[in-house]
Amino acid sequence: MAAQKSVIEPYLFFEGRCEEAVEFYKKAAGAEVVMMSRFKDAPDPNACKGVPGDKIMHATLRIGGSNVMASDGRCEEPMKFQGFALSLGVNTEAEAEKFFNALAQGGQVIMALSKTFWSPRFGMLTDKFGVMWMISVLSENKP
Repeated sequence: MAAQKSVIEPYLFFEGRCEEAVEFYKKAAGAEVVMMSRFKDAPDPNACKGVPGDKIMHATLRIGGSNVMASDGRCEEPMKFQGFALSLGVNTEAEAEKFFNALAQGGQVIMALSKTFWSPRFGMLTDKFGVMWMISVLSENKP
């Protein structure tokens, strides 16, 4: 049996807005819900004191070939997504436009989609939850 490769998967905490975020990413980025569990489903109810049972304890979303994990967290603090971006590589300029425009709804465009020296289309935005995204068309000679 071959050893599994290590993976890094982002884990986003939406502090009470996870379900809204999941629905948004399903529509905007074609995310597929791989699994989702709520705090009320935890085997030890004392481990989640103070968090409403209907909030999401854990969700795994599949976007393209990658997983993004999400949670409502402890529902205590405002969301602060700083110091990172999710990078979404797509195959065509039409896909880049589609995802960029959908993810930008209610958010803020940082850099409009445009031609760069590394990609025929690249752009950056912050979505309505404060998550930064970089959308780019994958070049034929880049992984």
